[in-house]
Amino acid sequence: MAEYLFSPDSQWLWTLALVAAMFFPVRKMIFVMTVNRAVKKGGRENVDENEIKRLLKRSGVTAGLLSFVFSLYYVGTLFRP
Repeated sequence: MAEYLFSPDSQWLWTLALVAAMFFPVRKMIFVMTVNRAVKKGGRENVDENEIKRLLKRSGVTAGLLSFVFSLYYVGTLFRP
């Protein structure tokens, strides 16, 4: 089993594990930065509950794509023959 985990055949497993490990911290970081930017741009009174939900969804999509691309590149570099 250990030979399989550290072989190039398990590249997708490691990619998905890294995406799962990176997704939540990256989403939180992007969310905080976008909320701070929205508050700075329009004031605290213009950032209501609906806007915060929209920004959380948007940061989730961005974090998912960013984590997947980074993980794919990083694991691909690790398992390069």
